[in-house]
Amino acid sequence: MKNHGLHSLALALALFSAGAPATGADSAKDYPDRPVRLIVPNAPGSAVDTLSRIVGTKLSEVIGQQIVMDNRPGASGIIAMEIGKNGTPDGYTLITATTAASTVARLLQKKPTFHPVTDYDYVVQFAETPNVLVVNPPLPIKSVKELIAYAKSKQTGFNMASAGAGSQSHLSGAFFQQAAKIESLHVPYKGGGPSVASVVAGESQWTLIPSPAAMLHVNAGRLRAIAHTLPGPTPLLPNIPPIADTLPGFDYSGWMGFFVPKGTPKPIVDKLRAAVVKTMATPEVKKGMAFQATEIVIGGPAEFRKVVQDSMVKNAKLVKALGLSATN
Repeated sequence: MKNHGLHSLALALALFSAGAPATGADSAKDYPDRPVRLIVPNAPGSAVDTLSRIVGTKLSEVIGQQIVMDNRPGASGIIAMEIGKNGTPDGYTLITATTAASTVARLLQKKPTFHPVTDYDYVVQFAETPNVLVVNPPLPIKSVKELIAYAKSKQTGFNMASAGAGSQSHLSGAFFQQAAKIESLHVPYKGGGPSVASVVAGESQWTLIPSPAAMLHVNAGRLRAIAHTLPGPTPLLPNIPPIADTLPGFDYSGWMGFFVPKGTPKPIVDKLRAAVVKTMATPEVKKGMAFQATEIVIGGPAEFRKVVQDSMVKNAKLVKALGLSATN
């Protein structure tokens, strides 16, 4: 587990405990005085939705107002990102920003309608989610090495499921195939749930999916987890080794954080950030995130923006290599 996450958490608590500068404090003095909408770019029950609800539920208690979940799935996250971009910049619209919706979705647009780096104000990064490499249990595959050997021995019938073209599971799986020098037929489904179900049923043989979508099935014996995408071992996934043990340098995990519409007053953004940092430090949220095998990683606006910029570069290369077509 990365120690910078806990270090950053402590640092952020210290930094933001003083509150907003006095010069702009008036705009945040009574904030929030009504419910706050949280736009989620995925359907209810998805990994992103689950994590957003864990944070949102406790954040409601911290700020003293309800966080209203507004699920806007579709178009790889573009719909949600456009709604968030056009929201009123008053602190009452939050956007769950993710690797797939905030960076990959834009890369799939012929005429991009938003830019994650310049079209939003950054509140905070709060999590990093490893992807977990899972296979159908009857297969004779119990390690990355065995999966690679099995894939190279099969001419047909070794399919990789994903939550759809451009999804995190699609790109992480494709990145893995490139690193492992294997080929596997990509079978896209309409969402993470159906893609996982296909591997459970044996319709597809493997997938590389966000940990919250994987571990419930793994713990129930419906899937076999053989590796994860963090660069080193993590106590969040005990007894599951990193892919990097077999393919040195492999690292492909997802990040999550909050954006707000550009132009939101800084004192309000600062107040929101302090509330999220406090939320992530609570025992309930720590337990909930750990149960989903998701690491709490706190990053302020500058750190978070760098994460997004790096993600854009990495995924642009992957999208180009895969030859993914534009959506509009």
